[in-house]
Amino acid sequence: MQRKKIYLVRHGQTDFNLKGVVQGSGIDAPINETGRSQAAAFFEAYKDVEFDQIYHTSLIRTRQSIQQFVDRGIPTTALAELNEISWGEYEGTPMTPQENEYYRHMLHQWQEGNLDYAIAGGESPNQVAVRLQRGIDKIISGPGETILVCMHGRAMRIFLSLIFHYDLRYMDQFEHSNLCLYLLEQLGEDRFVLRKANDRAHLKAL
Repeated sequence: MQRKKIYLVRHGQTDFNLKGVVQGSGIDAPINETGRSQAAAFFEAYKDVEFDQIYHTSLIRTRQSIQQFVDRGIPTTALAELNEISWGEYEGTPMTPQENEYYRHMLHQWQEGNLDYAIAGGESPNQVAVRLQRGIDKIISGPGETILVCMHGRAMRIFLSLIFHYDLRYMDQFEHSNLCLYLLEQLGEDRFVLRKANDRAHLKAL
């Protein structure tokens, strides 16, 4: 069995992030100037890592964030299974106090164990977990040992909860920021350890 070392990063900043507007899987926004600077800083810090395989979601902001690695000719696969959660009717909505209250209500539902709860037209954590598990299985059974994965904030929280077999009620313990790094190392068939969490050392000059 090939033991994987997974470098998991969130995409760089978009204008939607900057303005506090909800994106989700239905908003295919590119990274902005800050996001490009974050991507360049991450590349500079990790360009000497010999990645065997790259995965990103089907949304442009994730591919753009690791484009310099892709340009090296490293085998790259777009996995729609890793896409961000769908926020349904919430997508494209500015985070007003009223919307923030609704968001907190939703998080409370999830923390109470109501993991089938979803915003109108959107996905629940349990629905996202099913497709993310398919993506995880493809990554773990796929080629290479040193893997670069770029995805999205809420999806990352669920991804990490699945990798570490945590109850999804506690997914918010996995904090994230634009172009942060989680480094995961596989020790056994179904066991990973966390080497870095929400690491932003590569962004300190920005």
